[in-house]
Amino acid sequence: MMATTLAKQKGALRKAMRVTLANLTSDEIQAQSRQITRTLLALPEFQESKCISCFLNMPAGEVDTSAVVSAIFDAGKTLYVPKMVDKEQGVMDFFQLFGEDDLRTLPSGPWGIREPDKEFKGQQRPSALDGSSEPLDLIVMPGMAFDRSRSRLGYGKGFYDRFLSTYIARQQAAGPRLVALALREQILEAGQVPVGETDWKVDIIIGPDGIVS
Repeated sequence: MMATTLAKQKGALRKAMRVTLANLTSDEIQAQSRQITRTLLALPEFQESKCISCFLNMPAGEVDTSAVVSAIFDAGKTLYVPKMVDKEQGVMDFFQLFGEDDLRTLPSGPWGIREPDKEFKGQQRPSALDGSSEPLDLIVMPGMAFDRSRSRLGYGKGFYDRFLSTYIARQQAAGPRLVALALREQILEAGQVPVGETDWKVDIIIGPDGIVS
Protein backbone atom coordinates (compact mmCIF):
# COMPACT_ATOMS: atom_id res chain seq x y z
CA MET A 1 0.00 0.00 0.00
CA MET A 2 1.41 3.40 -0.96
CA ALA A 3 2.49 5.51 2.01
CA THR A 4 0.24 8.43 1.05
CA THR A 5 -2.81 6.17 0.69
CA LEU A 6 -2.04 4.48 4.01
CA ALA A 7 -1.65 7.84 5.77
CA LYS A 8 -4.99 9.03 4.36
CA GLN A 9 -6.76 5.83 5.46
CA LYS A 10 -5.30 6.09 8.95
CA GLY A 11 -6.22 9.77 9.16
CA ALA A 12 -9.82 9.06 8.14
CA LEU A 13 -10.18 6.29 10.72
CA ARG A 14 -8.67 8.45 13.48
CA LYS A 15 -11.08 11.25 12.64
CA ALA A 16 -14.10 8.92 12.71
CA MET A 17 -12.92 7.30 15.95
CA ARG A 18 -12.44 10.69 17.66
CA VAL A 19 -16.08 11.52 16.91
CA THR A 20 -17.25 8.12 18.23
CA LEU A 21 -15.22 8.41 21.44
CA ALA A 22 -16.29 12.01 22.06
CA ASN A 23 -19.90 10.78 22.15
CA LEU A 24 -19.24 8.33 25.00
CA THR A 25 -20.21 9.52 28.47
CA SER A 26 -17.82 9.32 31.38
CA ASP A 27 -20.17 6.77 33.03
CA GLU A 28 -20.03 4.52 29.96
CA ILE A 29 -16.23 4.66 29.87
CA GLN A 30 -15.99 3.91 33.61
CA ALA A 31 -18.37 0.93 33.32
CA GLN A 32 -16.37 -0.53 30.42
CA SER A 33 -13.09 0.20 32.22
CA ARG A 34 -14.21 -1.81 35.26
CA GLN A 35 -14.98 -4.86 33.05
CA ILE A 36 -11.67 -4.50 31.20
CA THR A 37 -9.72 -4.21 34.45
CA ARG A 38 -11.33 -7.39 35.86
CA THR A 39 -10.38 -9.34 32.73
CA LEU A 40 -6.82 -8.02 32.69
CA LEU A 41 -6.20 -8.80 36.37
CA ALA A 42 -7.41 -12.40 35.83
CA LEU A 43 -5.13 -12.90 32.81
CA PRO A 44 -2.33 -15.45 33.49
CA GLU A 45 0.10 -13.20 31.60
CA PHE A 46 -0.67 -10.41 34.06
CA GLN A 47 -0.53 -12.60 37.16
CA GLU A 48 2.80 -14.17 36.15
CA SER A 49 4.47 -10.87 35.24
CA LYS A 50 6.88 -9.25 37.68
CA CYS A 51 7.66 -6.10 35.70
CA ILE A 52 4.82 -4.32 33.90
CA SER A 53 4.51 -1.15 31.89
CA CYS A 54 1.05 0.41 31.90
CA PHE A 55 -0.12 3.63 30.28
CA LEU A 56 -1.70 6.37 32.39
CA ASN A 57 -4.89 7.30 30.58
CA MET A 58 -5.93 10.58 29.02
CA PRO A 59 -8.68 12.49 30.88
CA ALA A 60 -11.34 11.41 28.32
CA GLY A 61 -11.98 8.94 25.49
CA GLU A 62 -9.73 6.18 26.78
CA VAL A 63 -9.89 3.17 29.13
CA ASP A 64 -9.29 4.30 32.73
CA THR A 65 -6.22 2.45 34.03
CA SER A 66 -6.20 3.79 37.61
CA ALA A 67 -7.46 0.50 39.09
CA VAL A 68 -4.91 -1.46 37.03
CA VAL A 69 -2.07 0.71 38.35
CA SER A 70 -3.27 0.24 41.95
CA ALA A 71 -3.46 -3.53 41.44
CA ILE A 72 0.13 -3.60 40.12
CA PHE A 73 1.36 -1.80 43.24
CA ASP A 74 -0.81 -3.93 45.56
CA ALA A 75 0.58 -7.15 44.04
CA GLY A 76 4.16 -5.99 44.66
CA LYS A 77 4.95 -5.89 40.96
CA THR A 78 7.29 -3.29 39.43
CA LEU A 79 5.49 -0.59 37.44
CA TYR A 80 6.86 1.42 34.53
CA VAL A 81 4.92 4.21 32.81
CA PRO A 82 5.48 5.99 29.48
CA LYS A 83 7.12 9.38 29.12
CA MET A 84 7.79 11.32 25.94
CA VAL A 85 11.49 12.13 25.79
CA ASP A 86 11.51 13.72 22.32
CA LYS A 87 8.12 14.83 21.03
CA GLU A 88 9.45 16.00 17.65
CA GLN A 89 11.19 12.69 16.91
CA GLY A 90 8.39 10.59 18.43
CA VAL A 91 10.67 9.04 21.06
CA MET A 92 9.19 7.58 24.25
CA ASP A 93 10.73 5.67 27.16
CA PHE A 94 9.23 3.90 30.18
CA PHE A 95 10.26 5.02 33.68
CA GLN A 96 9.73 3.25 37.01
CA LEU A 97 7.13 4.52 39.48
CA PHE A 98 7.65 3.92 43.20
CA GLY A 99 4.13 3.71 44.62
CA GLU A 100 0.88 5.61 45.02
CA ASP A 101 2.53 8.69 46.57
CA ASP A 102 4.88 8.96 43.61
CA LEU A 103 1.92 8.56 41.24
CA ARG A 104 -0.11 11.29 42.99
CA THR A 105 2.65 13.86 42.56
CA LEU A 106 3.22 13.31 38.83
CA PRO A 107 2.84 16.47 36.73
CA SER A 108 0.50 16.56 33.74
CA GLY A 109 2.21 16.24 30.37
CA PRO A 110 0.88 16.54 26.81
CA TRP A 111 -2.81 15.63 26.28
CA GLY A 112 -3.37 15.82 30.05
CA ILE A 113 -1.46 12.56 30.63
CA ARG A 114 0.59 12.41 33.81
CA GLU A 115 4.27 11.73 33.23
CA PRO A 116 7.16 11.15 35.65
CA ASP A 117 10.24 13.35 35.84
CA LYS A 118 13.46 11.53 34.98
CA GLU A 119 14.57 11.75 38.63
CA PHE A 120 12.95 10.56 41.86
CA LYS A 121 14.23 11.84 45.21
CA GLY A 122 17.46 13.01 43.63
CA GLN A 123 18.17 9.66 41.92
CA GLN A 124 17.83 8.80 38.24
CA ARG A 125 14.69 6.73 37.69
CA PRO A 126 15.32 3.32 36.10
CA SER A 127 14.11 3.34 32.51
CA ALA A 128 13.53 0.68 29.88
CA LEU A 129 15.70 2.08 27.10
CA ASP A 130 18.78 2.97 29.16
CA GLY A 131 19.12 -0.64 30.28
CA SER A 132 18.70 0.17 33.98
CA SER A 133 15.32 -1.56 34.27
CA GLU A 134 14.49 -5.20 34.78
CA PRO A 135 13.20 -6.69 31.49
CA LEU A 136 9.54 -5.81 30.95
CA ASP A 137 7.28 -8.88 31.04
CA LEU A 138 4.12 -7.12 29.91
CA ILE A 139 3.32 -3.83 28.18
CA VAL A 140 -0.27 -2.63 28.66
CA MET A 141 -0.90 -0.16 25.86
CA PRO A 142 -3.57 2.16 24.49
CA GLY A 143 -4.54 2.91 20.91
CA MET A 144 -7.07 4.79 18.83
CA ALA A 145 -8.56 1.66 17.21
CA PHE A 146 -7.94 -2.09 16.93
CA ASP A 147 -9.30 -4.90 14.83
CA ARG A 148 -9.86 -8.60 15.40
CA SER A 149 -6.64 -9.52 13.61
CA ARG A 150 -4.93 -7.63 16.51
CA SER A 151 -3.85 -4.71 14.35
CA ARG A 152 -3.47 -1.40 16.19
CA LEU A 153 -4.00 2.18 15.08
CA GLY A 154 -2.08 4.57 17.32
CA TYR A 155 -2.51 8.29 17.76
CA GLY A 156 -0.33 9.14 14.78
CA LYS A 157 3.06 9.94 16.31
CA GLY A 158 4.55 6.43 16.20
CA PHE A 159 5.66 6.48 19.87
CA TYR A 160 4.82 2.84 20.68
CA ASP A 161 5.94 1.40 17.33
CA ARG A 162 9.28 3.20 17.61
CA PHE A 163 9.78 2.19 21.25
CA LEU A 164 8.97 -1.48 20.57
CA SER A 165 11.31 -1.67 17.57
CA THR A 166 14.17 -0.26 19.66
CA TYR A 167 13.46 -2.09 22.91
CA ILE A 168 12.70 -5.56 21.56
CA ALA A 169 15.75 -5.50 19.26
CA ARG A 170 17.90 -5.25 22.41
CA GLN A 171 16.28 -8.14 24.27
CA GLN A 172 18.25 -11.37 24.62
CA ALA A 173 15.20 -13.47 25.45
CA ALA A 174 11.62 -13.25 24.22
CA GLY A 175 10.25 -9.72 24.40
CA PRO A 176 7.33 -8.58 26.54
CA ARG A 177 3.75 -9.60 25.83
CA LEU A 178 1.76 -6.73 24.31
CA VAL A 179 -1.71 -6.27 25.75
CA ALA A 180 -4.00 -3.53 24.46
CA LEU A 181 -6.97 -2.17 26.42
CA ALA A 182 -9.85 -1.04 24.22
CA LEU A 183 -13.36 0.28 24.66
CA ARG A 184 -16.06 -1.67 22.80
CA GLU A 185 -16.30 1.08 20.17
CA GLN A 186 -12.56 0.84 19.43
CA ILE A 187 -12.61 -2.84 18.39
CA LEU A 188 -13.36 -3.31 14.69
CA GLU A 189 -13.69 -6.33 12.43
CA ALA A 190 -10.51 -7.96 11.08
CA GLY A 191 -8.87 -5.97 8.29
CA GLN A 192 -10.53 -2.66 9.17
CA VAL A 193 -7.41 -1.09 10.68
CA PRO A 194 -4.98 0.00 7.92
CA VAL A 195 -1.40 -1.02 8.74
CA GLY A 196 2.08 -0.54 7.29
CA GLU A 197 5.36 -2.42 7.66
CA THR A 198 6.42 -0.56 10.83
CA ASP A 199 3.09 -1.01 12.66
CA TRP A 200 3.20 -3.54 15.49
CA LYS A 201 0.36 -5.96 16.13
CA VAL A 202 -0.51 -6.68 19.76
CA ASP A 203 -0.69 -10.15 21.31
CA ILE A 204 -3.99 -9.64 23.13
CA ILE A 205 -6.78 -7.05 23.03
CA ILE A 206 -8.97 -6.76 26.12
CA GLY A 207 -12.36 -5.13 25.71
CA PRO A 208 -15.40 -5.03 28.02
CA ASP A 209 -16.86 -8.12 26.30
CA GLY A 210 -13.76 -10.29 26.62
CA ILE A 211 -10.47 -11.05 24.94
CA VAL A 212 -9.32 -10.95 21.30
CA SER A 213 -6.19 -13.04 20.83
